[in-house]
Amino acid sequence: MGQKVNPKGLRIGVIYNWNSRWYFSNKKSYRESLESDIKIRKILFEKLSFAAVTQVDIERAINKITLIIYAVKPGMIIGRGGKGLEDIKGYIKDYIKGLEKNKDAKLDIKIEPVKKPYLSAYYVGQTVAEKLVRGFPHRSTVHNAMNRVMESGGKGVKIQLGGRINGAEISRREKYFQGTIPTSTIREEVDFARYPALTRSGYIGVKVWLCK
Repeated sequence: MGQKVNPKGLRIGVIYNWNSRWYFSNKKSYRESLESDIKIRKILFEKLSFAAVTQVDIERAINKITLIIYAVKPGMIIGRGGKGLEDIKGYIKDYIKGLEKNKDAKLDIKIEPVKKPYLSAYYVGQTVAEKLVRGFPHRSTVHNAMNRVMESGGKGVKIQLGGRINGAEISRREKYFQGTIPTSTIREEVDFARYPALTRSGYIGVKVWLCK
């Protein structure tokens, strides 16, 4: 009972590909590459939050690092004449130099647009969390988000809130469903994300399961 598995982790290799793809067999550099990937992702999500980034894939070859950034508003990252992209490239290059042993690695950044943002669990979680921070009523916020998911062509969505919802004295969990979410069916494309919302009365955790 209660032995829960991350729905995306369960489907890696069947439906989903790894978010970090490395093409080298040096076991010693595994730790450094893993740590570096986590830090690069964290800094990109923070720095590009205005463009609603939903996913960052990192590919590594012997002397090349490729970052594939999936964003709802790709034009805001690229900027006028590609200036924004060049700024981010320079910033990440300087950041990588402090992390990586291979300081001469070539950096390549690709920006991919997210055509249906409401079919991305991360984006749905982010929009719900941002509204909760601004003090919107939680039920209408969640039902709004779920309706948008179903309108975008989703088969089902489940959203769970946990914490001091509406500033209550005692924290609680609330679950909302719409459509079908077959979490045990491995061939079913289920996206999952969690996003924290820092409200006045503390953190409210937002979890989103989304069946595409």
